[in-house]
Amino acid sequence: MPSTSKASRFFELADQREVAFCQSINRAVRFRPALSYFRLVSRLGDGWFWYALILSVPFIHTESGPGLALLMALTGLTCTISYKLLKRWLIRERPFISFPAINCGTPPLDRYSFPSGHTLHAVCFQVMLTVAEPALALLVLPFTLSVAASRVVLGLHYPSDVAAGALIGGLMGYVAMAWLYADFITLFMDAA
Repeated sequence: MPSTSKASRFFELADQREVAFCQSINRAVRFRPALSYFRLVSRLGDGWFWYALILSVPFIHTESGPGLALLMALTGLTCTISYKLLKRWLIRERPFISFPAINCGTPPLDRYSFPSGHTLHAVCFQVMLTVAEPALALLVLPFTLSVAASRVVLGLHYPSDVAAGALIGGLMGYVAMAWLYADFITLFMDAA
């Protein structure tokens, strides 16, 4: 029988500490309007909202938009690779799998929960927009917060999964903007 890894032992302890909080938040799925809202937000957070936003940025801001859109797309791809590798390496079961009292509000995209990929992407893009286009970022903020909340409400993630996704995504968005944004903007302005 294989020995239990340090990560799995850590997650078992964390799961026990977070399950009551998860159950209390997950009760929102009993209310049909809440369930419908968070299912929709979750579905849009699968990527559809972000794809539409990235495609529209060049039209909203013709000078800086193409560079920002390309950087968002590449950073989003980096986010996807990062969270998939972390999930495969850390292997934390989703709350509804470990605790049958937690209802699964919508089918997950993959098996494991740490970190929340939806939150990672949402916060990454939120940070990037905050740096580049603060007015647009303010309009997107309610969606970003709803995506993060949906993950726990729908029984797909523990709060620590969401917090980790937000931290990783925020750092990735900040690094992309701090190190690459000016280069991407210059690249497209020189080409024009």
